[in-house]
Amino acid sequence: MSFPPLDPALPAGTNAQEQARLLRRIHEALLAGRPSPAPLRPVIEDSWKRMPTFGIDPESGPPPRVTPPDELHHNRLSSPLAEVLPLIRGALVSVADEAEHMMLVTDATGQVLWREGSRRIRAVGDRVGLVEGTYWNEGSTGTNAIGTALVVGRPVQVYSAEHYVRSLHQLTCACAPIHDPRDGRLLGAVDVTGPVATVHSSTLALVSTVAKLAEAHLQSIHHTHLERLRSVSAPLLAGLSRPALVVDEAGWTAAVAHMEPIRRVLLPKNREGSMVWIPALGTCALEPLPGGWLVRPRPKEETSPSLVTLDLSGSAPELSAVGPSGKWAHRLSPRHAELLLLLASDTRGRTGQQLSRAVFGEDGHTVTVRAELSRLRRHLGGLIESRPYRFSEDVRVRVLCPEVAEELLPGSTAPGVRSLRQEMCDKQRARAVGGKTAT
Repeated sequence: MSFPPLDPALPAGTNAQEQARLLRRIHEALLAGRPSPAPLRPVIEDSWKRMPTFGIDPESGPPPRVTPPDELHHNRLSSPLAEVLPLIRGALVSVADEAEHMMLVTDATGQVLWREGSRRIRAVGDRVGLVEGTYWNEGSTGTNAIGTALVVGRPVQVYSAEHYVRSLHQLTCACAPIHDPRDGRLLGAVDVTGPVATVHSSTLALVSTVAKLAEAHLQSIHHTHLERLRSVSAPLLAGLSRPALVVDEAGWTAAVAHMEPIRRVLLPKNREGSMVWIPALGTCALEPLPGGWLVRPRPKEETSPSLVTLDLSGSAPELSAVGPSGKWAHRLSPRHAELLLLLASDTRGRTGQQLSRAVFGEDGHTVTVRAELSRLRRHLGGLIESRPYRFSEDVRVRVLCPEVAEELLPGSTAPGVRSLRQEMCDKQRARAVGGKTAT
């Protein structure tokens, strides 16, 4: 997965001590309601705006929430990042030690699963609660590299007084999220943290590179698993005379027979019944295999789903469909969540050019938008129509939004999403004013 250009807190040539003093003045001015001597970086400014939602006190942040040891042990064993931990350790631990930093690996919720570093730097982490089992998402500890990187979905460096909570001003942190290379799902993050005095401008680039290496290794593991499943299923498919395909537990195709190849099918969460509805194929018979499933499509005249729900109320966007064959659900990448929200907000539909402006702010990305929608339509079957792009008239669409407007796809910078977020915020303010007037 490629990341956008990095935005380090300390570009090469910046005087670290002068920058730290300036950031402290900015921190004091903004929290006191005075004019700031300089603007914050946009990623930090946006994060600070989210802090009132969480009730974070900048003078004394809440003590980090700690997971019991048995639960932490279970979370480590179940984390996909356990498979790439040796790679991350080999790439970062020695570098972190030399720079008097520590390395941390978290899950998608910001829980610290693993921590490595010298005794001295771990003692620094102990004093601020940066230990294994604690949560370092924004809602738990305010603006910090781990929490903010998990929100925006890209590498982030937070330096000194860019931290919202004053007790963290002694630290500088660089963090990069790690995504599932198969579908873009957020798996966790890798972070390097240390004292302000040892900050280096290249740390963010290093952490970003290690995250990319981890994703490449996960992709290699996935290919090996598919090859194994392909070998196991070959004799079974050879004996079939009708269309069928073999997929792994996540729906990625290992082999097909008597049909065009499909890269992935979206399997329902509940697979107890033998008949399920799959967006790209319709109603199918589903049979378990070692490490995967045998999928056999039924005739196309079967009924499609009647209700589609775009759930943006939590941190993991999801699209679900309900129909005669049960319920199906799929977690969405940030880009696909943006596109589906924009389509759901306009029943008339949108052209590729209109979506390019709504997502990128200009017309020049129409090809990119069409490619993303092509991927979506392959997965979602007849749910998305084209010319213009829109949800099918045969289904009822509902959107579940977060209670707080600022939490609607908070990592999105798409102009169309920001406009919808502002509309939602304005409506919430109007209701609040109306409620106060009524009382």
